[in-house]
Order: sequence, then structure tokens, then C-alpha cells
Amino acid sequence: MGRGRLHIALMAIAALVLAGCGFADSRSPVVPEFMRVKAPEPPPLEAPPDVKRLISEKLDAVFTAASHPTRVQVSAPIHDPRGRGWTACVRAELTSVMGKPLGMQTYRITITEGVIADRQHIDADDTCATESYEPI
Repeated sequence: MGRGRLHIALMAIAALVLAGCGFADSRSPVVPEFMRVKAPEPPPLEAPPDVKRLISEKLDAVFTAASHPTRVQVSAPIHDPRGRGWTACVRAELTSVMGKPLGMQTYRITITEGVIADRQHIDADDTCATESYEPI
């Protein structure tokens, strides 16, 4: 008799554990909709950054001081489709380490939480080539 109750108790515990698995996945096709945990809300988008102010305050985050950037220009920020941040294009007349002019160079910057998180020199087929720019 004690053994039967033990088996029933173990089966009840196993059933509860297995039933809890359905609550763990909000997209489970096996568990009915009312038993699923609701998917978390996506975080809200950041407000568009003031790219002009950010670049003027942190010019060294995009260009090295030895490149002597002049005629610095920025594009309007665009929401980064891969995350919550923003991207913008920045271009300036630069000089090489040897003092020779490099001409106008353009970089795409990634801005996350009001900070320049990344910068990359653009390729010829990048959308920065078609952006409109404003001087800072």
C-alpha cells in the first residue's frame, strides 16, 4: 500500500514538472495559448541622438588627432535595424601621418545609449555615399 502511494506521488510530481515545461516557452505549438507565458515586450527605442553635438564633443572617437580632421560633416541619424541604437555617417578632410592630404574620408558610426560604440570606414557601395550632410 505504501508503495502504491509512492508511485502515485512520483507520477504526480513528474506530471507537474512536465506541465511546467509548457509555461517556459511562449511559442510552443503543443501547449494551448492560455497556458503559455507571454513573450516579453521589446524594449523601447532610444530617442534619436544629437549627432552634431556628439561628434563635436567626441571627435577623437571617430578620427585620430594626427589626421587633423577639417570640414567635418554629419548625416541625420537612422535607426539601426539590428538593434536599439542609431547609425549616422561622418565625413571630413583628413591628412595622413606623413602629412599628405587623404581627401574626404567617410565613416559610419553606431551610437548606442548616447555613446559612439563603433565606427567603420565605408565602402564605395555604402548608403553613406547618398546621404545629405550638414557641417558641425
